[in-house]
Amino acid sequence: MFDIEYNGGNSVTISTKNTKLVFDPKRSLIGLKDMNTEGSVEVGTEDRFLLNYNGSKVSICSPGEYEVGDFSIKGIAAQRHIDSTETNKRSVIYKVEVGDIHIAVLGNIAPAITDNQLEDLGVIDILIIPVGGSGYTLDATSAVNIIRQIEPKIVVPVHYADENLRYEVPQDDIQTFIHELNAHGESMSKLKIKSASNIPESMTVVHLSLNK
Repeated sequence: MFDIEYNGGNSVTISTKNTKLVFDPKRSLIGLKDMNTEGSVEVGTEDRFLLNYNGSKVSICSPGEYEVGDFSIKGIAAQRHIDSTETNKRSVIYKVEVGDIHIAVLGNIAPAITDNQLEDLGVIDILIIPVGGSGYTLDATSAVNIIRQIEPKIVVPVHYADENLRYEVPQDDIQTFIHELNAHGESMSKLKIKSASNIPESMTVVHLSLNK
């Protein structure tokens, strides 16, 4: 039905046979080549992570509801990790529906999720969440707290230390997060979901290798 690939930082690709979503494609901010979004849908958790390439189908970076190819997307306003509560919400949390599977994609949000955001998200099967911390994004403890609130079946951690990437501040190793969550884990190059029957009964951490 769809694949999920990890591109570094908060960038992931969710693709069906007909439609490709590229989240936060501006990888030059972390020392890699920007993603190719020709014919794809750019989706930004913040404006600065978009390319706004003319060859992409559309660029999305705001709260609202969108129907794009095989996907239904809901954008939910969120406070950035580095902002005060008085600052306008500059981040966007996304709920992505493909078939009968629900995916949530979080960016560098504040270390808490509100009841209203939880209600907007509803039931989530797969959660993509940053875990690197260091005052820039969610750390292991904050990520685990949010995971316990959302209760997904699959957790895909992103934005953690990697020698191939150059972050603005050092990030924690993924093992810090895996130890904190204490859930069953699997490693793979990409997550392939063929049907809802592929969703495990108990929470599973899927560690995706970097797609350079």
